[in-house]
Amino acid sequence: MPTSSSETSDADESSTPDGSPSLSSPLRWLVAGLVLAALAGAVTVAGELPKTDGHYGAWSLLPPLIAIVLAFWMREVISALFLGIAAGGLIAGKVNLIDAFLLPALGTKDFALILLVYLWALGGLIGLWTRTGGALRFAQWAGTHVVRGPRSAKFFTWLMGLVFHQGGTISTVLTGATARPVADEHDVSHEELSYVVDSTASPAATLIPFNVWPIYVGGLVVGTIPLFETAQDGIQFFFSALPVNFYAIFAVLITLLFAWEWLPWVPGAKMRAAIERARTTGKLDRDGATPLTADELTEMDVPADYAPGLVDFVAPIGTLLGVAIGPYVVTYFVLGWTGGANPEPLLLVAEAFGLALLAGMGVALVKGMQFQTVIDGFVDGCKGVTIGALILALAVSLKEVTDAVGTADYVVAAVGDVLPPVLLPGLLLILCIVIAFSTGTSWGTYAVVFPVAMPLAWSVAPDPFFITLCFGAVIGGAVLGDQCSPISDTTVLSSLATGADLMDHVYTQLPMAAMAGGAALLMYTLMVLVFV
Repeated sequence: MPTSSSETSDADESSTPDGSPSLSSPLRWLVAGLVLAALAGAVTVAGELPKTDGHYGAWSLLPPLIAIVLAFWMREVISALFLGIAAGGLIAGKVNLIDAFLLPALGTKDFALILLVYLWALGGLIGLWTRTGGALRFAQWAGTHVVRGPRSAKFFTWLMGLVFHQGGTISTVLTGATARPVADEHDVSHEELSYVVDSTASPAATLIPFNVWPIYVGGLVVGTIPLFETAQDGIQFFFSALPVNFYAIFAVLITLLFAWEWLPWVPGAKMRAAIERARTTGKLDRDGATPLTADELTEMDVPADYAPGLVDFVAPIGTLLGVAIGPYVVTYFVLGWTGGANPEPLLLVAEAFGLALLAGMGVALVKGMQFQTVIDGFVDGCKGVTIGALILALAVSLKEVTDAVGTADYVVAAVGDVLPPVLLPGLLLILCIVIAFSTGTSWGTYAVVFPVAMPLAWSVAPDPFFITLCFGAVIGGAVLGDQCSPISDTTVLSSLATGADLMDHVYTQLPMAAMAGGAALLMYTLMVLVFV
């Protein structure tokens, strides 16, 4: 069996992936205090900051910038996120962070969905599998019939990412939960696994858009230019722009090549080191890593009188897929988009996760497991995702901060006026990467960029193909920035579902995603020069 980082008790927990020491706790908080003190002093000297056109000028960049820089530097996300929130409170003049940002963010239906479904239901289900052995039994079956080694294990993960293409958070959770036991059995490092899971989540959702993405984007672009008179026009345009969604295309293809180990060179020394470590030592995480998945989700505790079977895994996963995807596909094709109507296909995500958990519990009880044992597995699973829940809570609170200080509005206003027309698609790609990386959200980036980008592109060249290139650049750039951001929910959930250290996932994924982004940037530039 592979050795996880939790089993390496002699590891130096203060070390970084390259072996250098990380910041100790006292120094970390000294740095945190100095950063906040310096910012408070600067704000005091500047006086009350004026808010113009929805932002505070360059000050609006500081909250996400502080969070991201400190997360990379200190290799610790929780304090970095809190410092970003505190910085936003100082800039906006709202020092009561709980009332101004935490309560509004955590009291939303969206966060309740993340907390109850993606974390507790998923954690509870994985915890239940530690009692039934269902995931391990599936891994053994896949290892015998489907997977033969690390390459086919990663390819299996890639396939699952395409199957679970409903969206970023849904895809990462489903793919990670399904593929992790298989990949762990075949010494696939958690850095590799989390990259494949993350890179086939939102990119796949924008390439196989039988989900809510076209509906959401269609509503954002309606009325921005003459081509988008109705939301239906925007939805149809989303599908027509699929061939020029270059980042998603390259991301999915590069991930496939990475899975089969056909890339002539793997970018990023840390990723290459992770591959070497896992294959030679069986360690799925580096020494000193802090995986988001706790021991409660990985240590098996199957009762002696219980016989694990495939049904323990297939019944809950089958229920989840059937309820989440089945009604959506049926209603999508049955309702269609006829007669000018714009019905929303039925998407039962929360119900799917809840019923999957109940199905797993029901199977265990029918097979004779004690009720208390079932509950103990569920509770252990919930405890195992506590760290992920805390990070996500702070991440969505930071999103509330960036909205309050107008981070995205400032970036668009500052960069939009200096975009050379011939390079507009490529620069829109870069702009969306910056905004999504800073805010941790692709959909939020769409909301602020599309109303500006489409009229800007139309004024530069009212040509349908040019508009298509700009449209695809916005779609792909936002996905790339969101995918790589350490404050993004999909990044956190990819680490949570695969048991990876969050910052290890970020560090190893960045060079891979940058390669796909660079190829997309080159393609947009060439397409404009040749065809527009």
